[in-house]
Amino acid sequence: MRLSPDQMIFWQHGFFKLNATIVFTWGLMLVLAVGSKLITRKLTTEHTRSRWQNLLEIVVTAIEKQIEDVGLQNPKKYMGFLGTLFLFVALAAVCTIIPGYEPPTASLSTTAALALSVFVAVPLFGIEEQGFGGYLKSYTKPTIIMLPFNIISELSRTLALAVRLFGNMMSGAMIIGILLTITPFIFPVIMTLLGLLTGMVQAYIFFILATVYIAAATRKRKTKQEPAPKLETTTN
Repeated sequence: MRLSPDQMIFWQHGFFKLNATIVFTWGLMLVLAVGSKLITRKLTTEHTRSRWQNLLEIVVTAIEKQIEDVGLQNPKKYMGFLGTLFLFVALAAVCTIIPGYEPPTASLSTTAALALSVFVAVPLFGIEEQGFGGYLKSYTKPTIIMLPFNIISELSRTLALAVRLFGNMMSGAMIIGILLTITPFIFPVIMTLLGLLTGMVQAYIFFILATVYIAAATRKRKTKQEPAPKLETTTN
């Protein structure tokens, strides 16, 4: 029983290996790229629209709504990054119904790459919103003593993102593999459907956490407004 798609080798030459993680990762990216191109090639603003455009609008609207609810003021600005993260992880879970397919998110290398992309995107969005100096000052809030703790927090939450997604996706694959060896076929099918649901939940959690981190990095601290001066009244 394979514990990770890294163990499924399609081609190897010396130290170079082409495993299932690489193949399925690039396959998912190809599906997303080609699918988005095909769906968006005939967009229209007329009342009669294709089913694919309606589905696309539902997905985009839902993602924008979630980004806005978290606290980001301009959700369209972050749609490209956060929307792609969600669709990639969700599609990786949906494709588990395909025989012979193993989700690349069950590999620690894939989840680490996704977490690192969030780790890089957070300061980039933060610097763009607050400026380089303003973003660096956020590490010293409320006091300079918090600087090392804030840095450790940045690193630890990146590790937590990777391990959480990897552990949940790999555990589902392991349970299905074990059940296939000791139970009839029908029960693993039910577990596969439950694993599909779990994968969608993990995609949503990963998306929300990434959104929260970016929202925290781009949030500007509002200064307290000084009270308006009182008007002096003169009596005759």
